[in-house]
Amino acid sequence: MEFIQLVINGLLLGGVYVLLGLGMSIIFGIVGLTNLAHGEFVVLGAYASTLIAGALGVDPLLTLLLTLPVMFCLGAGLQILLINRAMKKGGEVALLVTFGISIMLQDGMLLLFSADARHAEASYSLSFLRLWRLNISTVNLAVFAVCMVFVLGLTLFLNHTYTGRAIRAVSDDHAAARLCGISIDRIYAIAMGTAMAMAAAAGCCVSLKWTFYPSSGGRYLLISFVVVIIGGMGSVFRTLVAGLLFGLVQVIGGASTGLVISYAALLLILAFSPKRYLNEGQREREDADV
Repeated sequence: MEFIQLVINGLLLGGVYVLLGLGMSIIFGIVGLTNLAHGEFVVLGAYASTLIAGALGVDPLLTLLLTLPVMFCLGAGLQILLINRAMKKGGEVALLVTFGISIMLQDGMLLLFSADARHAEASYSLSFLRLWRLNISTVNLAVFAVCMVFVLGLTLFLNHTYTGRAIRAVSDDHAAARLCGISIDRIYAIAMGTAMAMAAAAGCCVSLKWTFYPSSGGRYLLISFVVVIIGGMGSVFRTLVAGLLFGLVQVIGGASTGLVISYAALLLILAFSPKRYLNEGQREREDADV
């Protein structure tokens, strides 16, 4: 029974890791960019959900109705105004731009919110569901349900909408997508906006489960990177499997041992199969959009 409890806890924890990895996976697989500001976007979403929930007196999960569209527009704007321009000058320049955004966001949040710990409260924060001899946190169940809704929604979006199919076409072959009349820069903007929306959702879930600080972004960036590398970039299903597996390993193996095992797996994958994740040469981009 104790092992079953550990498995359930691991899967519920893995749900958050899935949501953390989805945004990074989108940017890796479609834009071909390592977004070093992803962790700060997650923390920004956590602050937004916590502050809005406190101001309006609503459940933090309901704040996603506000934060998702705002973060989508913010991400699309950053991609159009900064990152697309930087990518035309080389992948290294774009990487440095995301690093600069990361530093600015971290310092800005520290200035606005101070270094004090924050945590979102809900009416069910301390409640548990008793199932036979198992105790399941209501917060963990709610967060896991939200994660699965976003996984399903993103899968349906990518497979059953014109924009989603265009995103997949760009991910598969840039040159062929251009010949079909797809605007690469526009798709990149939508991809970044979608990744930012996923980061906002992850931040809301993080705020319900853990305390966070302006400097917490590095931790969530590392988790996202591990999930994407283990699962493979650009695949919702593989990100789902990798996130759940990461949660299981961490809970069953213990907090410290589980992390060591996961990071060791990351290093082995990068050492013996790097071409699976690293682009073979810089993607060619035209100076003007199609």
